[in-house]
Amino acid sequence: MRRVETVMGIPMSVDIREVDDATAARAAEEAFAVLRAADARFSRYRQDSEVSAIARGERGEADASPELCEVIGIGERARLASGGAFDVRAADGALDADGVVKGWAAARAAEAIRRAGVRVFCLNAGGDVVVGAAPDAADGWNVGVRSPEAAERMLAVLTVREAAVATSGAYERGEHIRDARTGEPARELISATVVADDLTTADVLATAVFALGEAGVPWAVGQGARGVLAVAADGSILAAGSLPLAPAQPAA
Repeated sequence: MRRVETVMGIPMSVDIREVDDATAARAAEEAFAVLRAADARFSRYRQDSEVSAIARGERGEADASPELCEVIGIGERARLASGGAFDVRAADGALDADGVVKGWAAARAAEAIRRAGVRVFCLNAGGDVVVGAAPDAADGWNVGVRSPEAAERMLAVLTVREAAVATSGAYERGEHIRDARTGEPARELISATVVADDLTTADVLATAVFALGEAGVPWAVGQGARGVLAVAADGSILAAGSLPLAPAQPAA
């Protein structure tokens, strides 16, 4: 069963296999309920969100929900580990947890799918992916990493199971990732892809690698990444750790 919804302003999908229809439908609904709840709490674009209330000064961070405290804590640990390159604070000090929230929410959604009794699934949160066990007799799920140069081309295809893959880049949304140490847009890399055990780790590390630049590629392996694949500003390919590349397909 495959289901698609737009959450957090982006298309998200779940592909659930090897269970009955009722179990698949329940698992998908529970996953999307987690994602919708995260959007309602963390969106900076919804006036009724907790983050917006804090931004307006209607409540303080000292009164933040356990979920928001958890997200801020993840961001603070990443800030310290990256030497300040990653931060959940905007340049003016305002809370901006976007670099954590999507991966954190999708990781929680994946756990909801597992709790519903599903082992074989793929959750795609706007290009950031978390998968369970391999489908059928396959070695894993094939996850494409798009080329920064052209959306229709693949930089690589990774075969993964019980893993997560996240990519940060400037080729779709422009220079939206900054190096918080300088306040300037990060420009050493064009894209950074991280494979990790869970999507919270993969998503945060992909953003941190992009902010750190080339030095972030080997750094991430020591922070929980299984493997890192990046494209430098000059077009060169950088890699570290273990990257489960799918076997090359013979030419037609």
